[in-house]
Amino acid sequence: NQYPANFMLVASMNPCPCGNYGSSKPCRCTTSQITKYLAKLSGPLLDRIDIQVEVDSIEYGEILNLQEPESSKVVKERVAKAREIQQNRYSELKQKTNADIDDRAIIKYCKLNSECEAVLKLAFDFMNLSMRGRTRVVRVARTIADLEGAVDIHEDHIAEAIQYRTISRKYFK
Repeated sequence: NQYPANFMLVASMNPCPCGNYGSSKPCRCTTSQITKYLAKLSGPLLDRIDIQVEVDSIEYGEILNLQEPESSKVVKERVAKAREIQQNRYSELKQKTNADIDDRAIIKYCKLNSECEAVLKLAFDFMNLSMRGRTRVVRVARTIADLEGAVDIHEDHIAEAIQYRTISRKYFK
């Protein structure tokens, strides 16, 4: 049986039971507590999470120094434009977004120049990325390029996409 599903998983977790491991605050957990806590998430599950972002707490005084955030309207317009770019690019395919395209479409529509391949190979070797992880980096890089309105994927898009996969390597060795 096949059960079709298309959803976006948004999840959060602390890096340890007390929540301070790896942050600016002191962690109260033992090494074995941290190891046991992190072992609850499997590597294959983490490998399927495209974007992993670490957020540290901020001090109260830092709130006053925060820059004015980009308005939701501006972000919405940029995302709508990126989705339009993707729908046009994949017009002859059943899938219409970077997240949904299969491996053949990735090869056809997400071509990487030699500089991009070099950056990706370094990350592949250094971070011990799986082929699934490599594919997910390319998809995210394609989306970053679309958000910028870039026709091609550039090294900075690959580098940014790689940065979104570093948490699992930091905590889950």
